[in-house]
Amino acid sequence: MPLDRIVLYIVGGLATLASLLYVIALLVGAITAGPWGFVVILPLGITAYIVYRIIMERLSSREDDYYDSIEK
Repeated sequence: MPLDRIVLYIVGGLATLASLLYVIALLVGAITAGPWGFVVILPLGITAYIVYRIIMERLSSREDDYYDSIEK
């Protein structure tokens, strides 16, 4: 495996871990803020669901695979 791919996996893993820790800290802060914390959690959850659906739609769409039939 090339070195650049290993570095890419490490950087991607660290970025994923950092964003996960950020979201967890945001949720814990929102929950400890009392009833107003749920005002933050609801839009955050809706936004996360929409982003998830968009990403899944883009990954599963066969219309966007323009270059799959081209010989290499």
